[in-house]
Amino acid sequence: MPESSAEIVKFLPYLRRYARALLGSQDRGDEYVRVCLEAYLAEPDRIDPSSNIRLELFALFHEVWSLVDETFPEAVPDFGDSKVLQGVGRLPPRQRQVLLLVSLEGFSFDEVSRILNASPDDIRAELEAARAELATQTSVRVLIIEDEPLIAEDIAGLVTDMGHKVCGQAAREEEALRIAAETLPELILADIQLKGGDSGIKAVQKILRSTNLPVIFITGFPERLLTGEQLEPAFLISKPFQPEVLRTAIGQALAVHPPQKMN
Repeated sequence: MPESSAEIVKFLPYLRRYARALLGSQDRGDEYVRVCLEAYLAEPDRIDPSSNIRLELFALFHEVWSLVDETFPEAVPDFGDSKVLQGVGRLPPRQRQVLLLVSLEGFSFDEVSRILNASPDDIRAELEAARAELATQTSVRVLIIEDEPLIAEDIAGLVTDMGHKVCGQAAREEEALRIAAETLPELILADIQLKGGDSGIKAVQKILRSTNLPVIFITGFPERLLTGEQLEPAFLISKPFQPEVLRTAIGQALAVHPPQKMN
């Protein structure tokens, strides 16, 4: 195995988080990551084991997909044993890449410059444009599923500041189902673990039986939901989180997964 493999495995959950958020889908995000890993296994020297492995892994991800975009503008080819989903297409616009790399993944301007092979000034301009785009998004109804009152209020305040409407707050699974049925939310922000042993994941799964909404999960243990081995969230942020992280996640979720009303 290549010398840097162990370090790469450690950072894979975060590359999955980024790819899923960027593409709005667990399947598509994980497929992009698999192709990146195949490129690394074919050419392990593309990542120096003495370097910043996380930075180099994200840079390799973008190098691989930049090459795909340039070489196969209309379709994505097969890579080895990984059959890339037809219609996967290009990565979303550079502005969204910058926004997620800076706000969600916490890279510096210089690091994003390395990842995307662009100047720091260009990165700053793209970030400003991305944030301006967020401010123009249509207002939606948001259901907050969170059992800690102070955290729920903080989230509600951020959601309201973005111009969205909080249609309800729930601390238990049954309460979340009732509010969802009554208010028809267009976006859900959900904690993983709720009071009394209730599960935010189960509550969301039940709500999604009758609708197709973007959902952002909030958890103190993101690695547990970024294994790529089961059905997992497309949008996931870690506790504790900075306001900018939640704003970015909401903006990206609504950009790549326009909400639909419940039946």
